[in-house]
Amino acid sequence: MKRTLILFALIGILSLSPLPARAHFGMLIPSDEMVMQQDDRTVDFQLSFSHPFELAGMPLEKPKDFGVMVNGRQTNLLSQLKETEVMGHKAWRTQYNIKHPGVYIFYMEPEPYWEPAEDCFIIHYTKTVVTAFGDDEGWDAEIGLKTEIVPISKPFGLYAGNVFQGTVKLDGKPIPYAEVEVEYYNKDSKYKAPTEYMVTQTIKADRNGIFTYAAPWFGWWGFAALNTSDKKIKYDNEEKDIEMGAVIWVNFIEPKLIH
Repeated sequence: MKRTLILFALIGILSLSPLPARAHFGMLIPSDEMVMQQDDRTVDFQLSFSHPFELAGMPLEKPKDFGVMVNGRQTNLLSQLKETEVMGHKAWRTQYNIKHPGVYIFYMEPEPYWEPAEDCFIIHYTKTVVTAFGDDEGWDAEIGLKTEIVPISKPFGLYAGNVFQGTVKLDGKPIPYAEVEVEYYNKDSKYKAPTEYMVTQTIKADRNGIFTYAAPWFGWWGFAALNTSDKKIKYDNEEKDIEMGAVIWVNFIEPKLIH
């Protein structure tokens, strides 16, 4: 009887122990972010919503907006999306044919996602950059999203271990000391975090809204700068906060060995 009471007491203590919060990431992953002359010019895109390190998916309803910006011109691609499944949940896919040299900035604005665990809605304005045929001009262009990470480092052509820098913006203005969550897309379940603190890493931007991160190994890394909107959405007749995330996905490359 005493052992049972002790066991329940321990369970109670553990249940009260705070654990690191699980980060959410809008995901926009291309099959190739650097299209060369000899490559397949049709790039596959996967749009989803998840905890990418733990491969824990969440449903993504059809986005409110999805498009690409090239040379300052935006093209809506929403009608080209087809429903699919990623990590066991509703997601979206499409293909885009790269015809000309240029830097292609793809972006997604999802519908608000209700997260009961955090008692708020989540909107992640997500983007990724694809460059083609040697052109590398305009990778730092701003799309004009409500909140957005504007790269200072090229968001492609990075080796694992290279530093990536970006400016966090809200309504076009830098956000001093913005909090940025960083997580690896553990696609093939290659890695296991030593502790839950290592699943999501959190850094802060400086007073100019600029953050810096060096990816420790190759693969896709997501950066999500979080802010609370000044607007609210009603849920069960109550006004709820909106977590706005500015998300960018960057691929870090492992160099090829010469045999």
